[in-house]
Amino acid sequence: MTQLEERIAHLERAVEDLSDVVARQDAEIARLIRQADILIKREAERDAAGTGGVVIGDERPPHY
Repeated sequence: MTQLEERIAHLERAVEDLSDVVARQDAEIARLIRQADILIKREAERDAAGTGGVVIGDERPPHY
């Protein structure tokens, strides 16, 4: 009986630890989603303003 109680105690601790990890990951994912949304909006505004300036692929820069 004591072995079962010890095992249950260890399992409860493991579940609590995993729950803490999942909660931290959820908060981190939410933060990253907010940051990605901000970056997407910022890039959309930059594209709309036409101030991009990123050279894509084999395009020559304008001074050539």
